[in-house]
Amino acid sequence: MSRIGKKPVSIPDGVNVSVEGHEVTVKGPKGQLKLAMSGSISAAVEGKELMVLRASDLRAERAKHGLYRALAANMIFGVTKGYEKRLEIQGVGYRAQVSGKQVLLWVGWNTKVPRVYQIPDGVTVTCPSQTEMVITGIDKQLVGQAAASLRAIRPPDVYKGKGIRYQGEQVRKLPGKTVGATGT
Repeated sequence: MSRIGKKPVSIPDGVNVSVEGHEVTVKGPKGQLKLAMSGSISAAVEGKELMVLRASDLRAERAKHGLYRALAANMIFGVTKGYEKRLEIQGVGYRAQVSGKQVLLWVGWNTKVPRVYQIPDGVTVTCPSQTEMVITGIDKQLVGQAAASLRAIRPPDVYKGKGIRYQGEQVRKLPGKTVGATGT
């Protein structure tokens, strides 16, 4: 039995969880999310708890048991509190700006033409300062994917540390070439 899969997920006040067949719908103050479970994995609401159940002991079903329980817990957390990722931009002249449903990034290739990132539905991007971005939303996967896509536009340089990084991320810098070193 999966140790994570057999744990019940507590449902806080103000959240409505409904199960229809293999689909779990979670409604909360921040929005609504749906999860379709596959195979013999199902869910049941018992009081103020959501239980994820499996009918067979096949290896694939055992592997999915804990996964679907974690996804359901992430959905409940997302509709109550939401998820947030913060990105930092480091480098001389590097900056970001939100314009409608786009993020404009000036990150070193051409100072006149910015890189454009289209913000997906379900995610909100704000720039409290020119070198900071905050990505928020109710879907954990969507928020993480948006943050990873923005970071991938200009990942941190290993020699100077310039680029887009997660807040608090430690970038290991490599030493440059040494002048006058001999091989013998």
